Amino acid sequence: MKYTIRKYSQDDYLIWNDFVDQSKNATFLFHRDFMEYHIDRFEDFSLLVFEEEKLRAILPANKKGNAVYSHQGLTYGGLVYLPKLKASKVEFILDEILFFLKENEVENFYYKPIPDFYFSEGNAAIDFFLLKRGAVLERKEMNLVVNLTVPLKISKSKMKHFRRIENLDLDIFEEENFDPFWEKILEPRLTEKFGAKPVHSKEEIAFLRSKFRKNIRQYSAYRNDEIIAGITIFETKNVVKSQYGATSKIGEEFRALDFLFINLIHKYKRKGKYFFDMGIVDSDSEDYNLGLLNQKEELGCTVYNQDFYKIEIK
Repeated sequence: MKYTIRKYSQDDYLIWNDFVDQSKNATFLFHRDFMEYHIDRFEDFSLLVFEEEKLRAILPANKKGNAVYSHQGLTYGGLVYLPKLKASKVEFILDEILFFLKENEVENFYYKPIPDFYFSEGNAAIDFFLLKRGAVLERKEMNLVVNLTVPLKISKSKMKHFRRIENLDLDIFEEENFDPFWEKILEPRLTEKFGAKPVHSKEEIAFLRSKFRKNIRQYSAYRNDEIIAGITIFETKNVVKSQYGATSKIGEEFRALDFLFINLIHKYKRKGKYFFDMGIVDSDSEDYNLGLLNQKEELGCTVYNQDFYKIEIK
């Protein structure tokens, strides 16, 4: 089998996106329109892998110094391939990629796969082959996820408050305009609590929404026409992910964010989604944020792993 690898260029825009649409293990985050909204922040090092003339795999990636990452600007990365590709060929392709990286004087390769629950057919072949070639599991993070295919396990206390809030005048809307949530809730609360900003500016999230209307959604809770909480959803085939969730001080009094989460959990369970991903619970000062972990578990989450691999290129 003869494989050739080349770095992505703008001429590959159509074949890249077409491959993403056909693959067994990609989401809309790998579409070039999503990857390139922050192209100025990352040196792209995405790869296309051909067997003879046929595209067999792609790798969304960026380069920083002498290291390649898959991908620092995305929630997850990983080798993308078609449903019929056998595991033995995944192994061959990994070897070709490692050889290509060595030829390009890359010293370390950091690999962050999509969590397995995103794909019902599984997505762990390359993890096995990485470890066989000397990769180390550099770290794990706890990804908190509600399994929507089994009976929900929302805590009694959360449901007690939920039923109380149902009798209040709170309205939930799916909004076209992301500005109210960004300007009145998300940005001020992140600044106040953590001295931080959202990863996406309101202009960036509006641009991404224009490109991926079926995938990026904004749900907001209002009381007396005042926004008091919001959740930004990234929706894929089997999974919905709460990319952002925040509430105002008034919203805290009404537990509006819990109210919104529980409504969305039930909504997406009815729609037939498999999982509701609430993200990781890491902390700058600790291994994990205990308060956030408890809060998400009370909403019915259990722990799934987000793995991070590192392999030295020799």
